[in-house]
Amino acid sequence: MGEVPDIGRIVQYTLSEADAAEINVRRMDDRASRGERPGPPGYGGGAEAGQVYPAIVVRVFASSFNSVNLQVLLDGHDTYWAVSRAEGDQPGTWTWPPPI
Repeated sequence: MGEVPDIGRIVQYTLSEADAAEINVRRMDDRASRGERPGPPGYGGGAEAGQVYPAIVVRVFASSFNSVNLQVLLDGHDTYWAVSRAEGDQPGTWTWPPPI
């Protein structure tokens, strides 16, 4: 059996089509609502399925040690809440970072 995730560990999360769509809608909504407010411009660029980002494990489900909730650290000012995600190598799943 491989490593068991625990709270605070950093993993790599691969965005799915649904993840990317949700992130992009949220970013467009933010840009539209900013108007002339001062401060840094909106969030990062467009999210795409298959992009890989670091994510922090914030909850591990006792019934399945590879199902976790994640805070995905996007390339911008925002994060993405990935809920009940399994370990794997497909979009919408997480993996351990490769050894250094």
